[in-house]
Amino acid sequence: MSETSDKEQPRRRQARGERRIAQLLQAAAQVFCTTGYTAASTNAIAREAGVSPGTLYQFFPNKEALAIELGDRLVHEMQETYGEALTPVEPATPLEEAIGTAVDRFIAFNTEHPVFFALMHGPDVPGRIAEAHDQLHATLVGRIEGLLGSLMPGAGPADVTRTAHVCLGVYKAGLELVLAHEGAERAAYVQEIKDVLIRYLEPLVGDQLGHG
Repeated sequence: MSETSDKEQPRRRQARGERRIAQLLQAAAQVFCTTGYTAASTNAIAREAGVSPGTLYQFFPNKEALAIELGDRLVHEMQETYGEALTPVEPATPLEEAIGTAVDRFIAFNTEHPVFFALMHGPDVPGRIAEAHDQLHATLVGRIEGLLGSLMPGAGPADVTRTAHVCLGVYKAGLELVLAHEGAERAAYVQEIKDVLIRYLEPLVGDQLGHG
């Protein structure tokens, strides 16, 4: 056997392993969304993936390990999403447009990955996921504070922090309703979230946005 063939075999095995892991994580996401984390089982996840439980155990020792790996990947992707959604706003941008753009990006992520909500808000998720959620929440509040700070120059730090918490709380409360609906009804709930945030922020931001 040539040296090239010797090197290609481990690469092929690694690629097959990565595909299998992706398959198992996708199946876990489906099961967690359908039954919730607590009721999910490795047998159900293996069945959803179309593999034997033994194959699953070659990669993950239990459902907690699956949830943690899935959560880590989603948190990383979510960080990229809020990096794009919470960028500084041009002064000429209308408040409606600024809020609409940010909300749409967050909604797109959560509707594409509904398991993110199921894992981050489940009652019995692994401690590591709960910690990741708390860190993500704190980081999001910090990013919103930074954005609001430039739009509320006369407000004190405590006021900006409170406003950031309210904005994130409104979004999270509405998100559950958004994910529970489809089509036109989902779009209507998304618009409700935007309207609530606009009405809340409009008197606080004043004329800081929408003027070139």
